[in-house]
Amino acid sequence: MRLPDLLSLKLFVAVCEHRNIARAAQQEAIVGSAVSKRLAQLEDTVGARLLVRRRHGVAPTPAGEALLEHAREMLASVGRIERDMAAFNTGIRGQVRMLVTASVMAESLADDVAAFLQDAAHRDIQVSMEERVSPEVVRGIREGSATVGICWDAADLQGLQTRSYRHDHLAIVAHPDHPVAQSARVRFADVLGHEFVSMPALSAVQVLLARAAAVEGKMLAHRVQVSNFDAALRVVRANLAISVIPREVAEPFAAATGVRVIPLADGWARRRFAICFRSEDGLSPAARLLVEHLVRRAPE
Repeated sequence: MRLPDLLSLKLFVAVCEHRNIARAAQQEAIVGSAVSKRLAQLEDTVGARLLVRRRHGVAPTPAGEALLEHAREMLASVGRIERDMAAFNTGIRGQVRMLVTASVMAESLADDVAAFLQDAAHRDIQVSMEERVSPEVVRGIREGSATVGICWDAADLQGLQTRSYRHDHLAIVAHPDHPVAQSARVRFADVLGHEFVSMPALSAVQVLLARAAAVEGKMLAHRVQVSNFDAALRVVRANLAISVIPREVAEPFAAATGVRVIPLADGWARRRFAICFRSEDGLSPAARLLVEHLVRRAPE
């Protein structure tokens, strides 16, 4: 199969998003007949029908849906290439792309990176950070979609080089009226009878909790599922459920809202994070400087 050209893919994505050839053509400043011709050539290139006509427009076929996902990824990659090259053209001589977990992003990483970039010696370096769950961080580093990753050190880091970063301590967060709220410390097994607000299934915290519950022969009772710590804390504030959140994330919110933060007494509740990359020799000078800075910022 011949590879489709980027312009055809861009037009195809626009048509799928608008579900209308005329509106896509208007967006891309091209006549509708030219868009239709490009789409026909694209179908010929991939050897499959990509769109079906509907009463008020068009819709992707199953093959079209599959191509749409790949097309968006390819166009996003091209966009990153353009931004990276533009960065060099404007005098930025270092670009470091990072993949990091939600816990790392919510705790200390932003401050650590800010301190790095405020150093006059690093004024020509640009750092981008993208949030992923731990398995996706590791996969992204292995596949080369980013240079540096930071994730829970219990992730499968085989084949990657690592450096120790920071640590945190998981805690129960509860409304002041919740029965758990009066405890000074609790074991996870003692709160398994309560309803939880949970994070996505593949997040590091959720994986850890599922394993700990299984050891006790129980399952978590999920009342609400959210996508980030901020949403989980708001659910707790509404007294809908309790949640397990890093103490370092929860305490500033607790100080402002009055929710209670109760540290978990279990040994596994203290987590360590690792900086990972494919090889030290493969790090750019900018990435090497950033890694060294982050290692220095980590407590002993």
